[in-house]
Amino acid sequence: MSETPGAVPGKILVGASVADRKPHAYRYLLLALGNRHGLIAGATGGGKTVSLQLLAEGFSNAGTCVFLADVKGDLAGLSQPGEGKSAFVARAKEIGVAYEPDRFPVAFWDVFGEQGHPVRASISEMGPLLLSRLLDLNDVQEGVLNVVFRVADEQGMLLLDLKDLRAMLAHVAENAAVYKQKYGNVAPASVGAIQRQLLVLETQGGDQFFGEPALDIMDFLRVDRDGRGVINILAADKLMRAPRLYATFLLWMLSELFETLPEVGDLDKPKLVFFFDEAHLLFTDAPKALLSAIEQVVRLIRSKGVGVYFITQNPLDVPDTVLGQLGNRIQHVLRAFTPRDQKAVRAAAETFRDNRAIEEAEAIMQLGVGEALVSMLDAKGAPEVVERALIAPPSARVGPISPQERKAVLAASVFGGKYDTMVDRESAFEMLQARAVKGGEAESGAGGGLLGALGRILGGVFGKGDKKRMSPAELAARAAIQSAARSAGTQIARQILRGVLGGMSK
Repeated sequence: MSETPGAVPGKILVGASVADRKPHAYRYLLLALGNRHGLIAGATGGGKTVSLQLLAEGFSNAGTCVFLADVKGDLAGLSQPGEGKSAFVARAKEIGVAYEPDRFPVAFWDVFGEQGHPVRASISEMGPLLLSRLLDLNDVQEGVLNVVFRVADEQGMLLLDLKDLRAMLAHVAENAAVYKQKYGNVAPASVGAIQRQLLVLETQGGDQFFGEPALDIMDFLRVDRDGRGVINILAADKLMRAPRLYATFLLWMLSELFETLPEVGDLDKPKLVFFFDEAHLLFTDAPKALLSAIEQVVRLIRSKGVGVYFITQNPLDVPDTVLGQLGNRIQHVLRAFTPRDQKAVRAAAETFRDNRAIEEAEAIMQLGVGEALVSMLDAKGAPEVVERALIAPPSARVGPISPQERKAVLAASVFGGKYDTMVDRESAFEMLQARAVKGGEAESGAGGGLLGALGRILGGVFGKGDKKRMSPAELAARAAIQSAARSAGTQIARQILRGVLGGMSK
């Protein structure tokens, strides 16, 4: 949209009040408060996707980068100019703004590498907390996984892909007696359960997600030649068939941003805005430790110039501790067919700053398509009085694109070739294989004399030596080597630090 009565620098036009559609009744999101997070809620078919697209366009026009997950395939239209649908033209005229089709700079991504550039992460970067959530492990199994990560960290072994994790699990299980004294019991049954869950994950496409080259999160922070922020669109229609993988992937990305970006305080506009569609998948059955970590990240990430916007059908899908941090809100229609639905309507109504001219709970159930209750933060950071508003029309296409159009966008992408080919460098799997080969050679060549003594000493260090056959001098040497190994392990561990969500701190 061009400069119209509704276009104001430093603001994103959201819509216009139903009661009074004069210019002063326009509803705006202030860019300077775009990092105070937000919520777009409402039943299916009420207009959530259009509201999401409208905000994405507004942030892009302002030079803010955007990441969003396209769970239905209809947000890819942001890459193509609007088609001037009669409903959008009529809406623009109704609220007194000019409708002008536009297209936006878009980068397509896909965990499976089919509809966009491949997105990968390493097992080490994911960390034990998120991986336990992804594998649906119980407390005992999660404890064993933490032991595996700790051993890998201390021994400087990177876990890049699923075969690395499998090899490390087998190593810890085989040497359970050695690690038991330091980390506690490692039950074979727990290791077996984790291995089975890894097999399930592999069938869901996890083997394509875990590996290298890993995503450089800074690639999301780009602007085009006109200064507009690039909209990064994750093709998630197939990913949604594995909802735990979808939710864990988005949380990992949020943790990557949190650990990578520097503190910047309050800017005149966010660096990046992150849209979480199907937000209920992030919180359903999540353990308390993970919920606390998510709450902490959401609370602190705004000081790094990142805004987080949750999109969900029911506001009750978002925990109160997170919901209280979402200052900018667009509430579409809700249906009250069940007691839980009625509770959701009341809860949504009670979270708004009251408008005496509106019965919020009743209005929520009467909203039409493209209508919403809107409450944004004012210049002082306080919620505005809620207003019933008509949502402004987006400028880009609303709907899917053809395979040819997607192919053309990918062909023009600056990331062509950077992520397309998976690489497999030396990591835990290869290191453990090499250790096993060397161990076998040393055992076959060990006998009497100096070599025999050295073999007994090293065997004792790694838990395979016979202490009864070792002389006092050999026992002293063994103790010295173990002390040096522990010291080296500590130095390595100091270099591998894990952040709030358990991923490797950058």
